[in-house]
Amino acid sequence: MADSQEDGAPLRAWLGLAVLVLPVLMIAMDTSVLYLGMPSVGAALHPSATTEIWILDIFGFSLAALLVTMGNIGDRIGRRKMLLAGAAVFGSASIVAAFAPNVGVLIAARALLGIGSAMLLPASLALIANLFTAARARSAAVGVWTAFFAGGAAAGSVIGGTLLYEFWWGSLFLINVPAVLVVLAVAPFLVPEYREPEAGPLDIVSVGLFAAAVLPLVFALKRAAATGVDLATTATAVVGVGMLVWFVRRQRELPTPLLDLSLFRRRSFTTAIAAASVGALSWAGMSYLTCAYRQSVLGWNVLGAALLGIPMATAVFVAAVAGVRVGSRWGVTRTILLALGSAAVGNLLLILTGVGTGYIWYLTGSTIAGLGYGVLFTFASDAAVSSVPMDEAGAAAGISETSLELGSGLGISLLGSLSTAIFRSGGDFAPTLAETLTDANGDTAIIDSARSAFITGMHIAILAAVAALVLTAVVIWMINRRGTR
Repeated sequence: MADSQEDGAPLRAWLGLAVLVLPVLMIAMDTSVLYLGMPSVGAALHPSATTEIWILDIFGFSLAALLVTMGNIGDRIGRRKMLLAGAAVFGSASIVAAFAPNVGVLIAARALLGIGSAMLLPASLALIANLFTAARARSAAVGVWTAFFAGGAAAGSVIGGTLLYEFWWGSLFLINVPAVLVVLAVAPFLVPEYREPEAGPLDIVSVGLFAAAVLPLVFALKRAAATGVDLATTATAVVGVGMLVWFVRRQRELPTPLLDLSLFRRRSFTTAIAAASVGALSWAGMSYLTCAYRQSVLGWNVLGAALLGIPMATAVFVAAVAGVRVGSRWGVTRTILLALGSAAVGNLLLILTGVGTGYIWYLTGSTIAGLGYGVLFTFASDAAVSSVPMDEAGAAAGISETSLELGSGLGISLLGSLSTAIFRSGGDFAPTLAETLTDANGDTAIIDSARSAFITGMHIAILAAVAALVLTAVVIWMINRRGTR
């Protein structure tokens, strides 16, 4: 089939991309869709406070720990094979989760969903390099892929709220099944197979070390966000960092490492990954804090609060699609600086929000920030498939997704903990604003004081996120100015 003059790729490639983005959309939604469903899950399965946390967190644990490994394995055994296997695992786990008879089965199903997601994400992103040989078309395809991933994560709460309004909590998982069936039926005909031609042996010790590094770090981040920094959190983080150092040293010694550290010598790759990671940090922190703001301060119900997130989700989607085109006109470094600036300005506008008012400023600020985030996430994904050799695209995609996952966890942990500390210092309050409002029993003085303290904490945390975005932009600008790109 002849190439389209505008797209620079055959129609079959774009149809293949449509197949690849289906599981990406489902995975992105699964990262946030269950937050709204936990009350329904609790009413049906009666989890304890500890097991409720595991239901929410086990997905992210297994996903983050296996992304690099699964990307590397996919390069070796075949990316399409890994995609199809991941779809089968993801779909099966979705069915088990939807009809889970007890908490243990649901936790196990959520873990399998994370494993299936880790198989799907690097394979689907890396296969874009095989579908699109023209650089411009490949970058545009990466933008579409990123748009569905980032937009799906932002829209997950909206879709979840709608499903919960009409159906039971299991519907949050069953919506994955039709997409999985399409992938399994159509991908063998539209998506090419690719495997690394001269792959070395897979180092099992490195696989274990990477999991032993990432799992404690993710656990420490989530624990710090929930309970603050204590001895257990610090000790877990130290173990994770120690394992990470051991992992890096081993990669330098192996002839065929699990993670090729030379990828980070590519300045375009490292710059994009670093900028997107800081973007993910600020995005996750902003989303976490403003979710509580919309419900507990402004007083919107769950579905109404979710609908307020539509403008940002739309902005992320549009910017992700258009980001590569902007980059081709402005250059990679300038575009990344522009995106960091947009994210910083959007966050800064959130300082104008207040108690009982300010949703217009929330809509304006989150939309402007969303434009920056969409571009940042696109460049991280594009660097993973365009800045490295084709046989390393799967591993690079794993690095890209892992950095975003860790950046998001760090954002919720650091910014959430900072906001909570300031909130708690404002009075004799419960650990969260929602609990404080419940315990207040209608006492308007306590309610007003708690909301004001929360707003103060949120503003300071957002200012910290703005500082991180600006500092990252300054460092990238200085490196570029010295001509060390």
